[in-house]
Amino acid sequence: MYKTVAETAKDISMPEEQVLRYIYTGRIKAVHDGTEYLVNSSQFDTYHEQLERIKEEIEIWRNTPIPEDPDIKDED
Repeated sequence: MYKTVAETAKDISMPEEQVLRYIYTGRIKAVHDGTEYLVNSSQFDTYHEQLERIKEEIEIWRNTPIPEDPDIKDED
């Protein structure tokens, strides 16, 4: 499915100007229909999958308790 630059920017949480810069430099593939650039949104599927996986890993890391230090000696 093709999206406009504005829709793409909103979808990947980037400013429109940065999306346009990425299109001009070839980092984002797009077609020009004569009036505007259209971006195939399927090229971001991997990006979204990786982003979700990283969010899950961060959440697991945050919820993992800190283990007790085995070197601590209880001396009274």
